[in-house]
Amino acid sequence: PYPYADDGRMPVPAEWPYPDPLAWLAYAAALSHRVRLVTGMLILPQRNPVVLAKEAATLDFYSGGRLDLGLGLGWFREEFAAVGVDFDDRAERFEEYVAVLRALWSGEETFAGRHHRFTRARCYPKPAGRIPLILGGHTRAAARRAGRLADGFFPAVADPVPLFAVCRAAAEAAGRDPDGIQLIAEAAPATPERVGELAALGVTRALVYPPQVPLDELPDAFEEFAAALLRPAADV
Repeated sequence: PYPYADDGRMPVPAEWPYPDPLAWLAYAAALSHRVRLVTGMLILPQRNPVVLAKEAATLDFYSGGRLDLGLGLGWFREEFAAVGVDFDDRAERFEEYVAVLRALWSGEETFAGRHHRFTRARCYPKPAGRIPLILGGHTRAAARRAGRLADGFFPAVADPVPLFAVCRAAAEAAGRDPDGIQLIAEAAPATPERVGELAALGVTRALVYPPQVPLDELPDAFEEFAAALLRPAADV
């Protein structure tokens, strides 16, 4: 069952043409100059973190430091089986893989864990900046993990406030500054008033969905979207 819908069903059909996130963000990077590039969410335990470190660093380097890497633990057991990864140890893999990414993006380039080990590796280009890691999830365990490891936390739940509190408490317990973690929430309904309510709760980034219209209608639709929401919300 899909954990983010009351009826357990994904909101799009199985045949929906999902692009690979890193491939299409590279395409988007080439067509833009200021747009942030964010995955939401890339299932980290299903990826080889050494390869991912290279891919993400390359994308960040050539986009001028515009990548935020949104990472999820994963919920789809059959999907893990299809890629040959143990579903039951995914939380352990997740935490190790975060350390692998950061080691390869740093000048240290050395790491020793259960699944990966390397000494004075060479992974170039380095990211243009520090790639923020945004963790998703909908459980208290996810919130604690974000507090210990993340640069941002996006709990995909209707009321994120309790999980935000868990995240901040875990950050403080780990000796981290809770205010250094971006708190992200969906603005539903997508109105300036709702964005203002989220800001009052400590949310630093609000997720809204752009217009779903035919391609030839996009310019006008985005202008209306900006006038109705983006510009008023920017003043919050």
